[in-house]
Amino acid sequence: MNIKFRRFSEFLIEKAIFLSGIISILFVVLIFAFLLKEGLALFKYVSVKDFIFGAEWYPISEPPKFGIISLIMGSVWVTAGAIIISVPIGIAAAIYISEIAPRKIRGILKSGIEMLAAIPSVVIGFIGITTLVPLVKNVFGLSTGLTALSGSIMLAFMAIPTIVSIAEDAFYSIPKRYKEAALALGATHWQTIWRVLIKAAFPGIVAASMLGIGRVIGETMAVMMITGNVAKIPNSIFDPVRTLTATIAAEMGEAVRGSDHYFALFAIGIVLFVITFLINLIADIYINRELK
Repeated sequence: MNIKFRRFSEFLIEKAIFLSGIISILFVVLIFAFLLKEGLALFKYVSVKDFIFGAEWYPISEPPKFGIISLIMGSVWVTAGAIIISVPIGIAAAIYISEIAPRKIRGILKSGIEMLAAIPSVVIGFIGITTLVPLVKNVFGLSTGLTALSGSIMLAFMAIPTIVSIAEDAFYSIPKRYKEAALALGATHWQTIWRVLIKAAFPGIVAASMLGIGRVIGETMAVMMITGNVAKIPNSIFDPVRTLTATIAAEMGEAVRGSDHYFALFAIGIVLFVITFLINLIADIYINRELK
C-alpha cells in the first residue's frame, strides 16, 4: 500500500511540475502574442526601418515621429556601463564569500547581499537622485548629473546581488574533489581558484551574469529617475539618455488607446521582448555547450 501511494504521489508531483512548465511557456507565448497584436498595428503607418533606425522620437508632433534608435542607444549605454561595473565586482564577491571569507561571516555576508535585492527600485532611484547625481556632476564637471553614467552605477548596484547569489551557488556546487586534487598537486589557493574553480563554475558564472544583465535591461523606475530622460542619441556615457523601458513607463499613461502613440509603445515592448529573449537564448546555448 505504501509503495502504491508513493508511486501515485510521485506521479502527481511529476505531472504538476510538467503542468507548471507548460503554463509558464503558455504565459510567455500569450504575452508575446498580445504585444504583437497591439504593436504590429503601428507598421501600417510607419515602416520597420524608420521605427528601428529613426533618430527622432516625437510621438505628439505633427506629423509624429517614432524613431527609437536613440532609445535603443540609451539602453545600450546604460546596460553596458552597468555590466562593466557589476559583473567583475559580483564575481569577485562570490569568490570571496565561497572560498576566502571565514565561515563565521560567510552566511552574514551572503544574507546581507541578498537583502539588497529586496530594496525597491524607486528607493534606489531616490537615493541616486539625492547622492549619486550631485556627486557625478561635481566630480566630472558636468552641467547635470542625470546621465547614463549615473544610471549605470545604480543599475550595477541593483544587479550585483543577483550575480553574487547565483555565482556563489555555482562555486558551492563544484565537487570538493576538484579543489582537493588541485591542492594535493601543489597548487596554491589562488591558483586553485583561478585555474580550477572558476573554470568549473564558468557556466554558472555566465548564467549569473546574464540574469544580472536581464535585471538591468528590464529596470524602469530607477533609470527613469536618474538618467535625464532625453530622447537623443548619446555621444558618451556622460550624456543624458532615455531607455526603452523608461519611455514605456513615462508615456503609456498619456497615450490615447488605439492611437499611433499607443501602438508605438507596444512596438517598443516587442523590441524589448526580442532583445531579452535573444540574450537568454544565447546564454542558454553557451551554458549547454560548456556543460557538454
